Amino acid sequence: MDYDTLSTSEIDGVGVITLDRPEVMNALNKQMRAELTHALADIGSRVRVLVLTGAGRAFCSGQDLGDGGNATQIDLERTLREEYEPMLRAIYDAPVPVIAAVNGSAAGAGANLALAADVVIASESASFIQAFTRIGLIPDAGGTWFLPRQIGFARAMGTMLFADRITARQAEDWGMIWEAVPDTAFLLHWQQRARALADGPTVAYRNIRRALRKSLANTLDEQLKLEAQLQAEAGKTRDFREGVLAFLEKRTAQFEGR
Repeated sequence: MDYDTLSTSEIDGVGVITLDRPEVMNALNKQMRAELTHALADIGSRVRVLVLTGAGRAFCSGQDLGDGGNATQIDLERTLREEYEPMLRAIYDAPVPVIAAVNGSAAGAGANLALAADVVIASESASFIQAFTRIGLIPDAGGTWFLPRQIGFARAMGTMLFADRITARQAEDWGMIWEAVPDTAFLLHWQQRARALADGPTVAYRNIRRALRKSLANTLDEQLKLEAQLQAEAGKTRDFREGVLAFLEKRTAQFEGR
């Protein structure tokens, strides 16, 4: 399918979705939200890893305040529930790992769009800004859920109240993102990371994501039970048999994702 606000590619199990409104720093308008929700579900059903990145000098500057007329007249609750929530769920519930390759500024809802991914890889020149209080709003797009879990309550509170710019290196140090990479190496690096996941054991990856997310609310007993259930599922896959055989034969495993 062709999109007006996105560009996409699928190569050897790696699906790449690029936010493609560089003239407005990839700000999220109504059309982009709908197209991104569709693309994540459509491409995610065919590939083994998804990458979300941005065109131009920004990853995503957040809500397009010029979309649909007077921004102060927008029904914010309806927009969040009917347009943002499905988009974020499409990332969070994707059947394969999702990498956010943050190539530049990620501000407001754009920052939280990135944080919804399983892994965030950022260029050193990238930054993250919870910019909402600058226009009299609270963080949304899942930010109040993601950030406290990633960087702790105190840092999440300060980041949101002061709306400070957090550099990629600082975000890495805080545990907000997985890694910050020199700009000159950024493109090749995230491509290699995506390739590694695409070549890996898909069922194991899916179950890791499920286990970690449940762990945030589970008791130890509940988590041990869940681990046993998910491990039993992974142990029935061809990937497990291939992994063991490859280990014994001292060769690289050739996983099939099942």
